[in-house]
Amino acid sequence: MSGRVGDLSPKQAETLEQFRERIQDILPQLPAQHDHFLLRWLRARNFNVQKSEAMLRKHLEFRKQRKVDEILTDWRPPEVIEKYLSGGMCGHDREGCPIWYDVIGPVDPKGLFLSASKQDFIKSKIRDCEALQKDCNLQSQRLERNVESITMIYDVEGLGLKHLWKPAIETYCEILQMFEENYPEGLKRLFVIKAPKLFPVAYNLVKHFLSENTRQKIYILGANWQEVLLKYIDAEELPMIYGGKLTDPDGDPRCRTKINHVGPVPPSYYMRDHVKVDYEQCMTVSRGSSQQMDYEILFPGCVLRWQFATESADIGFGVFLKAKRGEWKKASQMHEVVPSQRYNSHLVPEDGSLTCERPGVYVLRFDNTYSIFQAKRISFSVEVLLPDHVQSPQSPQTNGGSKNHEQAACNSQS
Repeated sequence: MSGRVGDLSPKQAETLEQFRERIQDILPQLPAQHDHFLLRWLRARNFNVQKSEAMLRKHLEFRKQRKVDEILTDWRPPEVIEKYLSGGMCGHDREGCPIWYDVIGPVDPKGLFLSASKQDFIKSKIRDCEALQKDCNLQSQRLERNVESITMIYDVEGLGLKHLWKPAIETYCEILQMFEENYPEGLKRLFVIKAPKLFPVAYNLVKHFLSENTRQKIYILGANWQEVLLKYIDAEELPMIYGGKLTDPDGDPRCRTKINHVGPVPPSYYMRDHVKVDYEQCMTVSRGSSQQMDYEILFPGCVLRWQFATESADIGFGVFLKAKRGEWKKASQMHEVVPSQRYNSHLVPEDGSLTCERPGVYVLRFDNTYSIFQAKRISFSVEVLLPDHVQSPQSPQTNGGSKNHEQAACNSQS
């Protein structure tokens, strides 16, 4: 049985009545009281009454703390988010569910984070969720049947290393967790289209914040993505740029009045010159010397990501490739992958990443050989991001993926 109204086993029906009885004290405060709504929380916790009750009570506190009931009427996101955060709600699928688009490639994560707070981003996504839920309610009234979930289309053309910037990924994971905890069963299906080679790495970073049930609703589409979309969305409801017939009144095939297509954030919006980062390690590079760290990459497609800041002066930094781990080599004896140069990381923290095209030992080298008098204190974090081995499914699911089995041995040597 699906656990939905009209398709409940006797045990599920009994559990629903128990659940309703246990939450009588908070029922009037909930955004809905009907069985369709309550069953979403039960399905999210496999009809475990205690866990479903705890989840729903926590959600009510979330609504109070975030003032969710007034978020559509009393709060607007900062201008920079409205203008430069992509996406939007546009049209309905063949079953009447609203469709949300995210256009990832043109987004400028660093520019956005320099211009607005993390809480503003989270709050804007709560607002989006509430707007989608409101549209579901309107569709339920119009169609005279329950509409409670959405279709999402992730256009990841142009996904690049800039989108794997750690503060942005961390915030996105918080948003995913918020969605899982407070809008259960709100996703019907998610289509990922135009996925580049880097997509498996990006997916591997966030998949742990998705429930297994949510993962089963993800389609990674191939070259025939337009054909697949039209199976689920009528051409009149699908923007022309995605293979349908829908345009804006002025004929714009991108439907910009509904879907925000963005570009780089102008520096005039910046409120700060850098985003605060909590670093995992510290070390001192003596005057006239260097420090090296070895990271063994076992297969191609991994991404090596770093962030660092110095306390009082600049530092040289570069990435090199050598054949064996553990053997120290001079910079001139290794293949230079990221050219070594001096960074003013005492003024603005530095971050970067590299897609490792071939296996080998990648050496991150901090260079202070040019400094005769001053040692440099460095705070830094380094990660190896693994690709998730995702196959294009015929049914809405993705492969569970790889375990975190990289061997990233840090052998610091001067």
